[in-house]
Amino acid sequence: MTPAQNQSKTQSKKQRKHTFGVFIGRFQPLHNAHLEVMLEAMTQVDKLIIVTGSARSARSVKNPFTAEERQAMILQALLERGANKNKILFGAVRDYFYNENLWLADVQRVVVDLTKGNEDIALIGHLKDDSSYYLRSFPEWEFVPTQVESPLNATDLRNRYFAGESPSSLEIPAPAQKFLEGFRASLEYADLASEYQYLQEYKKAWAAAPFPPVFVTTDAVVIRSGHVLVIKRKENPGRGKYALPGGFLDLKQSLLDSCIRELREETDISLSDSLLLDAVKGNFVFDYPARSLRGRTITHAFYFDLGSGQLPKVRAQDDAADAFWLPVSEVLAHLEWFFEDHYIIIEHFLLRK
Repeated sequence: MTPAQNQSKTQSKKQRKHTFGVFIGRFQPLHNAHLEVMLEAMTQVDKLIIVTGSARSARSVKNPFTAEERQAMILQALLERGANKNKILFGAVRDYFYNENLWLADVQRVVVDLTKGNEDIALIGHLKDDSSYYLRSFPEWEFVPTQVESPLNATDLRNRYFAGESPSSLEIPAPAQKFLEGFRASLEYADLASEYQYLQEYKKAWAAAPFPPVFVTTDAVVIRSGHVLVIKRKENPGRGKYALPGGFLDLKQSLLDSCIRELREETDISLSDSLLLDAVKGNFVFDYPARSLRGRTITHAFYFDLGSGQLPKVRAQDDAADAFWLPVSEVLAHLEWFFEDHYIIIEHFLLRK
């Protein structure tokens, strides 16, 4: 093959239109660079699959908007720019902080469901930083790099939004602007703005430390007769979210002793220490670097299996607004109720062999 023929073949491959394109993002919120990538991709594929990440997460300053809200923003923005609705498909995947393969499998499942087994798939994206690692994780799909380059950053937009500013039309499309202005009037926004202010003050208090602080906490996963003991958080961060009983490590206590102390302080559980110690069936360290918005926080979770029988009495105390036994079926159905990665911690112990 001559150099000219080889160049022609390469150009033909680059120009080939794929049946499906896949664009993965969190879109918290949708901004103009996201939109331009999607519009560019729709000239290169017959149908664009937009996979919305961090689905079913509890609202937080990092994940303030539901997958449905984000998808509605995206669809309206694309339609306003002349996109064909029939060429737009949506899927959503949750977070799997401690098991990358489960996240990859979830994305693959969504794409297979939408493509009906068609394998002519392009993965759209831009290798800009560590957050783009996943673009190398689907070797079965041809990677098609976007030509869109932009300094826009969703984290900066969120921070300014919760600090009271309004992103401009140069930053986010009109449907996103409309949604954000409406959301600003909601109780959810007020709660998140309060959480944002708390986190800013929290980080400021540690800014003078000689090294970035690493916090150590313990959490108790207590199971009895198909129920999990949970609390409702009284204060920020995560005020009103469901959580495991737990807290910061006492410097004078072992991890397990500190865990039991926090369990008692928040739930006043009506069991002796000896019964609780006998019920310990395992423990695990949860250390995903971004698991807490307060900063680097490593938690040691202990699993207490109390077997079957009547549910021990509990009563909310200390940092808990409420303490109660939640059926496992409700836990598994509603990860969006839970603070930080506490749902994943519960899931780890419930689903292990």
